[in-house]
Amino acid sequence: MTTRTKDATGLDTLSPATHPASDATGFRAIRAAMRQVEDAEDILRTAVRGARAAGDSWAVIGAALGTTRQAAFQRFGQDC
Repeated sequence: MTTRTKDATGLDTLSPATHPASDATGFRAIRAAMRQVEDAEDILRTAVRGARAAGDSWAVIGAALGTTRQAAFQRFGQDC
């Protein structure tokens, strides 16, 4: 699994109720979306590892990803 990037700014802890001039709503939404992207990447890597363990070729994995076997291998080969 990937290591999540921690917010070093502290903005994700601000409350608009107590810091109205420092509304971090947008910042928090971006951070939440980034966590979802990281989670999806973890799920995808696990799926690719599972496909390889089941004997699927890089060509099949590339087709599932909408890319070439070479691109699939370059992206995920070190994980399998």
